[in-house]
Amino acid sequence: MMPVLYDYWRSSASYRVRIALGLKHVAYERVAVDLTQGEHRSAAFLARNPQGLLPALDIGTVVLTQSLAIIDYLDAIHKAPPMVPADPVARAAVLAQALVIAADLHPIDNLRVLNRLTSQFGADQAAREAWYVHWMVEGLAALEAMTADVPGPFLGGDMPNLADVCLVPQLYNARRFSVSLDAFPRLLAADTAASNVAEIAAAHPDRVKPQA
Repeated sequence: MMPVLYDYWRSSASYRVRIALGLKHVAYERVAVDLTQGEHRSAAFLARNPQGLLPALDIGTVVLTQSLAIIDYLDAIHKAPPMVPADPVARAAVLAQALVIAADLHPIDNLRVLNRLTSQFGADQAAREAWYVHWMVEGLAALEAMTADVPGPFLGGDMPNLADVCLVPQLYNARRFSVSLDAFPRLLAADTAASNVAEIAAAHPDRVKPQA
């Protein structure tokens, strides 16, 4: 069967998987799950992913969850283009770059965390934005330093890799919150290069958002 991707158009993790599917030229069906309406907490969706998080990829025999796990599966099944290098040291470096975003930065700036700041601690919109900007800038500064000497237009050098797949959605979100990115020229260069790749551009939230 054709894989079925359950996603939300503005979800960073979903955006990563859309990029990877596009780069791998994998045809798939997309089913939108509206986070703002709580559809991810429905019994039907929780049966697919008990975490109630997006994305989820139904491959027929099993439903895969967690964006980097899904991308790792895609990389194992569809070899080209590779998301990580074959060399063990280079592979570890790329994974570290990707995890700065996927494991350290994104989780604490996620919508459910921002909502909890309000519901449990009374944070207003200004406080939510200050929280978001603080962690975003700290994480991007670390990634900028880690990739400053990486040659090529992409973080992956001559072609996008897993680090680029994670970077593009994160910078999209940073711009939504009006985070200044001037201090991150290497990351901006990689993001600009990625925006000119047709498969990456096709995954952009504006290309998949619900029609009004």
